[in-house]
Amino acid sequence: MPFSEDDRRAYWSAQLEDAYQFMFDSILHYPVEECGERFVSLREASAAAGVEVLFADASHVRGLERLFYLREGQIPGFVAVAREMNQRGWILRVEDGYRTREIQKYLGRLPQVFDAVLKTVMWELKGQVPTAQFMFRRCSCLVASVPKFGTHMSGSAIDISVVHRDDPAREVDRGAPYIEMSALTPMDSPFVPEQARHNRREITALMRRHGFVEYPFEFWHYSSGDAYDQFLRRTGKPAIYGAVDWDPATHAVTPLADLNQPLNSEEEVRAEIEAALQRLA
Repeated sequence: MPFSEDDRRAYWSAQLEDAYQFMFDSILHYPVEECGERFVSLREASAAAGVEVLFADASHVRGLERLFYLREGQIPGFVAVAREMNQRGWILRVEDGYRTREIQKYLGRLPQVFDAVLKTVMWELKGQVPTAQFMFRRCSCLVASVPKFGTHMSGSAIDISVVHRDDPAREVDRGAPYIEMSALTPMDSPFVPEQARHNRREITALMRRHGFVEYPFEFWHYSSGDAYDQFLRRTGKPAIYGAVDWDPATHAVTPLADLNQPLNSEEEVRAEIEAALQRLA
């Protein structure tokens, strides 16, 4: 029996509510014992290991450079992921890595991102414009709104795509490209065709073999050593990577003092809704 539009709405709503609870009930309070490990360039690590890896070439929000870095302890796993993908005829493409406070704050307000989320939320609400509080609730699950659960801000997470090694212009089908904001976005979405679901499972199994755990509510996001990883694997151990400021000149890693403070205020979210409505009109 084919799925209806109401089926998709109900699934999206339930998944985003689960994601919000995951963030604010589980991750916000999860213990972190920052280890201070240094950052390592993924470009340099893959070149040194002789593995083929691609990196997104578009600039980031506000024209900032994309920072393709992970923590030192994650590099062996990253290289092993890339090598196994190469061996099976794939290439790992890293879409995003470490995000500074500025990048994380404004990524959620980037017109392409905010408008896509707003359109999906208005579809969820059958055309109703969401309140700033509701929009914050939904955005929190898709672009981390608080440093404590912004694992890109920990230098412990990467967003990925996977392409065919014999034709890098052709992605391994995961049901949608990076970034997707719809009922297709959660990792186990039932609305994704079976072959694409199989590919998601294969990629996730490969990532897990080398220490990276999937974020259940986005099919492109993987991390290790942070609160997501420890909580989802039920290790009972504190996270060793938390949100930090990183100085590329001195290589200093400094834990953020205001981990639980939202990056964007309710007033800022409300202003973005108004601006997005004008753009969408």
